[in-house]
Amino acid sequence: MELNNTPDTVIDKIAASQKAFFASHATLDVKWRKAQLKTLLAAMDKWEQPLADALKTDLHKSYKEAYLTEISLVKAEIKDAIKHIRRWVSRKKCLTSIACMPARSYIVKEPLGNALIVSPWNYPVQLLLNPLVGAMAAGCTAVLKPSPYVPHVSKVIEDMITECFDPAYIAVVQGNRNVNKKLFNCRWDMIFFTGSPALAHDVMEAAAKHLTPVVLELGGKSPCIVAADADIELAARRIAWGKTLNCGQTCIAPDYLLIASSVKEAFVEAFERQIHKLHGEDVQKDEHYVRMVSDKAFQRVSSYLSEGKILCGGHNDPSERYIEPTLLGDITKGAKVLEEEIFGPILPVIEIKGDNFEAQVEKYINSREKPLAFYYFGNEKRGWKIIGHTSSGGGCINDTIMHIVNSHIPFGGVGNSGMGNYHGKRSFDAFSHERSIVVSSRWIDLPFKYMPYKLFGLTKHLL
Repeated sequence: MELNNTPDTVIDKIAASQKAFFASHATLDVKWRKAQLKTLLAAMDKWEQPLADALKTDLHKSYKEAYLTEISLVKAEIKDAIKHIRRWVSRKKCLTSIACMPARSYIVKEPLGNALIVSPWNYPVQLLLNPLVGAMAAGCTAVLKPSPYVPHVSKVIEDMITECFDPAYIAVVQGNRNVNKKLFNCRWDMIFFTGSPALAHDVMEAAAKHLTPVVLELGGKSPCIVAADADIELAARRIAWGKTLNCGQTCIAPDYLLIASSVKEAFVEAFERQIHKLHGEDVQKDEHYVRMVSDKAFQRVSSYLSEGKILCGGHNDPSERYIEPTLLGDITKGAKVLEEEIFGPILPVIEIKGDNFEAQVEKYINSREKPLAFYYFGNEKRGWKIIGHTSSGGGCINDTIMHIVNSHIPFGGVGNSGMGNYHGKRSFDAFSHERSIVVSSRWIDLPFKYMPYKLFGLTKHLL
């Protein structure tokens, strides 16, 4: 299945209609916003099975995994917004400095306006619709651009959105990078982009022409550290889960393993055991094991298998785009597997020998771009120390992936792995502007602020 590019003329028409609709102030009413969010929630119920079927077709995701990692997260985000939107929108009274007295000060949350949301293919439902929830709650309009690499999912989303909303409010456009280029060159009040750091450069370059604010959710090589005092069986289970979820096609999947030499062999054995506990003796037959999204992705990831010694796993089947979960050791110098974001079920193992384990780990991580995630297995106090000496978008101590699940903490990148964050209230904040307002008294007008500053001495003392 291949989706046709949305024509430029249609994109221009949608953009113009959304500008006009936002200018009508219809989106400012909180009751109206809640009603739209409830419409989206009802649509998620109605279209749940078609979305799950499309995820199965495009990515070989089982219904259970589709629900847990995609559909349920969107529903939870919508419910949270419906519950709290009135509090989020309400005008906040703030302290007023003495220089402004007598007066009252407020922060007003206003929608940024017309938003563009561009999502990738790996979690094509939640990475498109979760930002949409923030845009709707904030009172923005939105143009959604799903990925062409998952055409069945993208088409179902288009049908769902078209059934529920006027395109002057929310619209879906389809197509390849030529469509992206057209979209980025349009003038928006906000661009929310999830994808690769390479394409993010194009987004920022286009946004700079109009000084458009952006949220960039990117990726990178997220380190996973296993110290000598780690619970090896627990670490192996949680790393195996985090690495094989969506066949490793997760922006926060563990990308490489830094492990104390003394526990390396034990970890390899435990990892292989845990893989079979998760996916059965024949991983290829497991209904919950996802496939690589395309032949190109399969060829790229499978090529890494020749760049080191296979410690466990290593089997693959081009006809199904299947790659077995694999630990790769003794990596060849200059290997791409240590330079490129893997986005697949291969985990290179870097053995840390000798003393000063923490110092070696910190030096290796800090020599690279800032990652989206960071994982440490071992003593919590030592984990916090390494966290304090490194940087990442987020992370876990003695787990993987789980920081993205908690909507009460922000999710986002730093440096090469992104800017800005979202989830829960922060999704609302991402599409809102904090407008500061001071309301000065009319019954008294103190003279200290006016020229020729007759009370300067007293004013200087008070300030």
